[in-house]
Amino acid sequence: MTNPRDDAHRLIDRLPETQLSALVGLLETIVDPVAAALRNAPLDDEPETEEEKQSVAEARAWLERNGGRGIPHEEAMRRLGLE
Repeated sequence: MTNPRDDAHRLIDRLPETQLSALVGLLETIVDPVAAALRNAPLDDEPETEEEKQSVAEARAWLERNGGRGIPHEEAMRRLGLE
């Protein structure tokens, strides 16, 4: 009886170079389906709303006023009452 891993290696070695990338994509999907789904997900192509633009501007202004530093994780957790 042969080892399935050895069989897989033997078959991979027989593949032409042009088919290896397709096989790698398939194996990546089997091994890590979430990473494959994220890699293949479409870009967010929805236009930014005026409200979102305003929120981003406010966040950037806040960062500028605070020396470009955000809130440390521990402080954010404390403020949210999640310590």
